[in-house]
Amino acid sequence: MGQQRFTSESVLTDRQLRSWLRCHRKAWLDRHGNPSEKIWNPHRALQLADREQRLQVLLQNKGSIRQLLLQQGNLRGRPTLLLQRPQASQLGAFSYQPVLLQPGRHGTREHRLTLAFWGRLVANYQGAPVTTGLLLTPQGLKEPVNLAGQLPRQLDQALTRLQTDLQQLQPPPLTQDRKKCTLCCWRRSCNQVAEANGELSQVSGIGGKRQELLQQLGIHNRSALAAIDPMVLMARLEANGEQRPELALELIAQARVQESGIAERLTPADEPTDSALPELAAAPGVLVYDIESDPDARDDFLHGFLILRRNSSGQWPATAIAKYQPLLALQEHGEARLWQRLQALLAAYPGWPVLHYGETEAIALRRLAARQGAVAPAGLIDLHKRVRQHWRLPVDSYGLKAVASWRGFRWSQPAAEGARCVLWWRQWRARGNRHQLQRIFQYNRDDCLATWAVAQWLLNDAAAGNEN
Repeated sequence: MGQQRFTSESVLTDRQLRSWLRCHRKAWLDRHGNPSEKIWNPHRALQLADREQRLQVLLQNKGSIRQLLLQQGNLRGRPTLLLQRPQASQLGAFSYQPVLLQPGRHGTREHRLTLAFWGRLVANYQGAPVTTGLLLTPQGLKEPVNLAGQLPRQLDQALTRLQTDLQQLQPPPLTQDRKKCTLCCWRRSCNQVAEANGELSQVSGIGGKRQELLQQLGIHNRSALAAIDPMVLMARLEANGEQRPELALELIAQARVQESGIAERLTPADEPTDSALPELAAAPGVLVYDIESDPDARDDFLHGFLILRRNSSGQWPATAIAKYQPLLALQEHGEARLWQRLQALLAAYPGWPVLHYGETEAIALRRLAARQGAVAPAGLIDLHKRVRQHWRLPVDSYGLKAVASWRGFRWSQPAAEGARCVLWWRQWRARGNRHQLQRIFQYNRDDCLATWAVAQWLLNDAAAGNEN
């Protein structure tokens, strides 16, 4: 019998399996989607760089191999790492065990099924069974995975469903839990579909579980949520065991604002114009503060400040002439030096409020001060909290990117984001490319400018009644 041939459309790969386990739609788009709709994913680049660094260490061990493309029938994969074991196989007095370098502390169903997939290919390659795989954490912790138990059956079921999905003419529906979509190269096209369909996931405050519950109650899109009577929904939620049925009031109000596209004031219309940011009414100036961090390394590597001083007539300066002051926090210089520099900068502007968006900056300063045996600076203002206290906005997220973009602000580096900034930082640390450092400063300065753009809206446009 001649060797069976498989087309690219019939072969199932380990990458397709992992995509499908994360999101059924992603696997379909990976095979059938328009490549021009994909966007570069800095998170993926960071993961690959981290994996490569870890592999270089592991490959120093004798008996470790990698980059071995394996195939069995219509299954094809390339295990990240194979460790040599003292059990005999057709290769000799040894055999191999697949190893997956997981990105976090805990293994997932995706990790275990991927190991099972690799184990099947390795067993065919070496002519000997593979009974265990190995998960390896960034901390070097090893977790053996039994590949001879229930995993083979679960893998068969997953591969059958994957093959069925890939043969469909239309992509599977959007995933309900869209939090991880921020890490996906297809997020832009899926976001467009979600917005066009009025998906519940586009309503700020609705995650996968809440969406599932609302759909069980017959509410399948944003317009239906906006139209329902709040008291009716509260009763239905309470009857279905929801611990906070009053949440229905907020979700319905948010859906209505997003449907209308018009912001809603949450405080009395006749409140003083400076009620959202009263600290700025008589302040001689304001410091706008933003931190850039590498979360995996727990490294707050840049503390950036935009310095805005009122002129003699009490007006705020044009942002184009505002001074930007970046403070790099190199770990080899130590936190004591960083703390001294931060104290010196804040002391140079006594009585100035420090404006930031979200709790990151305040938490980082408090922790830094505690480690230095000092008291955290006063005068910090969380603009995100003030926005939520005073306004309900027609946005699907109250993060800085979404709110500032709604107000018309545009970042000077359109593709820049936090993960890409981390990638630039690691590249600069590895190679010393000054251009990468300038990109980081520009991105951080833009974040400060975006924060100030939202603050100006609270101070001016919102107070004047410009709510659109």
